[in-house]
Amino acid sequence: MATTSQNPNSLAALGDVTRFTELRQRLFFLLGCLIVYRVGTFIPVPGINPQALAEFFQKQQGTLLSMFNMFSGGALQRLSIFALGVMPYISASIIVQMMGVVLPQWASYKKEGEAGRRKLTQYTRYGAVVLAALQGVSAAAAFQNQGVVNNPGFQFLMIATFTLTAGTMFLMWLGEQITERGLGNGISMIILSGIVAGLPTAIGNTLQQVANQELNILSAFFIFAMVIAVTYCVVFMERAQRRIQVNYAKRQQGRRVFAGQSTHLPFKLNMSGVIPPIFASSLLLFPATIANWFGSAANPGKAQQILQQMAAALSTGQPVHMFLYGTLIIFFCFFYTALVFNSRETADNLKKSGAFIPGIRPGQQTGEYIDKVLTRLTVWGALYVALVCLLPEFLVARFSVPFYFGGTSLMIMVVVIMDFQAQVAAHLMSRQYEGLMKKANLRGYGRQS
Repeated sequence: MATTSQNPNSLAALGDVTRFTELRQRLFFLLGCLIVYRVGTFIPVPGINPQALAEFFQKQQGTLLSMFNMFSGGALQRLSIFALGVMPYISASIIVQMMGVVLPQWASYKKEGEAGRRKLTQYTRYGAVVLAALQGVSAAAAFQNQGVVNNPGFQFLMIATFTLTAGTMFLMWLGEQITERGLGNGISMIILSGIVAGLPTAIGNTLQQVANQELNILSAFFIFAMVIAVTYCVVFMERAQRRIQVNYAKRQQGRRVFAGQSTHLPFKLNMSGVIPPIFASSLLLFPATIANWFGSAANPGKAQQILQQMAAALSTGQPVHMFLYGTLIIFFCFFYTALVFNSRETADNLKKSGAFIPGIRPGQQTGEYIDKVLTRLTVWGALYVALVCLLPEFLVARFSVPFYFGGTSLMIMVVVIMDFQAQVAAHLMSRQYEGLMKKANLRGYGRQS
């Protein structure tokens, strides 16, 4: 007769403690990395005049710089070592993803598994270095021309370029460490922390306006209720799915016959994510920023007057800006969805695995059916993204809401938090499964033999 020398209940309790200890360590590592990032956003690039820089950014509301400053958590406004943020890495990732569709050799990397993924990751890192260097020297030269540098010249350009590029590379490494040793996607968590960092200032400004009677208290409650309602709608729409039923035919392996199974293909309502509003904002705010820079003069000429009129028409809240912004969002929703999802390839994979959609022939007809369903989903998804992004601009322009809520920042917050929650749940579930397996083994070992 063999019995266990340990108490199964005590071992189970020890397993629970170990499970939560690892989760707590991952959470503390994430918080530590985010603290390092936030501290770095307050370390300025050498040679900057803070007062002149603050006055310059006060004139850049509603331009491309204001959007980049939001994603960097205020680091660009202070021209810190993390002023470029992770935008060069994100841009490089998008470019590599697009090249994977255009170039057949890069497309083959996706089919090579882990080795192909490492190759694409290596290309993304190289591209991030190149883009960070180009954006760094461009930003240093632009700020030098605006008179916010104490000692302008070649020396400042070199120091600022290397500093900004090194800051972006450090953030890229920090994001990878968070993904591996922390919780959630590291790059997404860095962007989220930058956006959340601006919320206390927005809430404080709102309360200050209520205290100064610049904003009615009823209007403040209405804004709060609207924030809750819009957030709920975004969460609901981001969770919305269209599930296409897929059946697997019976298959035989040796003498065993496996019955057919049924599953589904999940398609999100917003397949393109937050990429369309980012593309649309960048494309629309770029000419407005250029027109604002080159059109400002004490005695403007005819060309500068045209640039000033263009900058005014494309500024945030104007009808022309809203129309073009919504149109570009809808266009990029269709463009990016068609770029990242290949319905024909999905249909071929289903056919090879012996799966089929009920009532649809495998192969070409399956691809056409998936493409038709995806097109209808993209129509509603594009309208949803456009409305969410246009709502804050409409509220700021028409009702003088004291802060910018919604749009790209809200969608990023919702998507990242949902992904963080899913990863925590998956981590707990895996640890719980291991604990159940240990309990089963202990019970089996403790029986009499």
